[in-house]
Amino acid sequence: MKILIVGDIVGSPGRRIFKQAVKRLRADNAVQAVVANAENAAAGSGITEALAEELFAAGADVLTLGDHVWTQKGTDALVARERRIVRPANLPAACPGQGWTTVQTPLGPLTVVSLLGRVFLPPVDCPFVCIDALLKRMPAGPPVLVEFHAEATSEKIAMGWHLDGRVAAVVGSHTHVQTSDEQLLPRGTAYLTDLGMTGPSGSVIGREVEPVLRKFVSGMPARFEVAKGPAVLEGALIDLDRPTGRAVSIARIRLRDDGAHLLD
Repeated sequence: MKILIVGDIVGSPGRRIFKQAVKRLRADNAVQAVVANAENAAAGSGITEALAEELFAAGADVLTLGDHVWTQKGTDALVARERRIVRPANLPAACPGQGWTTVQTPLGPLTVVSLLGRVFLPPVDCPFVCIDALLKRMPAGPPVLVEFHAEATSEKIAMGWHLDGRVAAVVGSHTHVQTSDEQLLPRGTAYLTDLGMTGPSGSVIGREVEPVLRKFVSGMPARFEVAKGPAVLEGALIDLDRPTGRAVSIARIRLRDDGAHLLD
């Protein structure tokens, strides 16, 4: 089973290149499942029902969220009824929605878990305690992919070691900067600290450059709009062994477009 997992989709440029790339990879039978972080899909912050349906129609099997989970109006009702969207599992128990889901792929079931980090982010329940409890009550069988939306690289690396041998893969998101440390950990878990960003390439982590520069130089508040122009899709391709559900390989992926068409 080959899985594409995509870093934070940012605004319309990110949605555009996501559609192009997934269409090609599906047509080539290069992937059998697609997971994407969509917490920046709506103008850079949150997700709406219409945009979720757009991404599902483009080929996503599961959409994960993060610290912007409740930014858009109506997300609470959306995640409560749409099991293909997973909000962080370690949010307070009273929050609507679910933190994990199992979906069917052409090669069998796949379980996806979303977790939110605690370092440099708003307070949530402990992600380490949360995932331990989840793994105890999850049905045995389907391979488990954990997407850890966290700021600190140390927290993400620690989660990889914490789950090594217990899940198929642990991949990080949130910083919008792809790391180069993809690896199979000693007990067989595929790991990458950060998937990167799927959004405008000529930007500051997806936003127009000039307002961000003014903010840094002057210290004054500024409105950060999603940048326009060419986009990049970043993420990882994970190959799982079907009989064991363990990772065979993990490789970074980075694809670009020219503002309209995917580049070869």
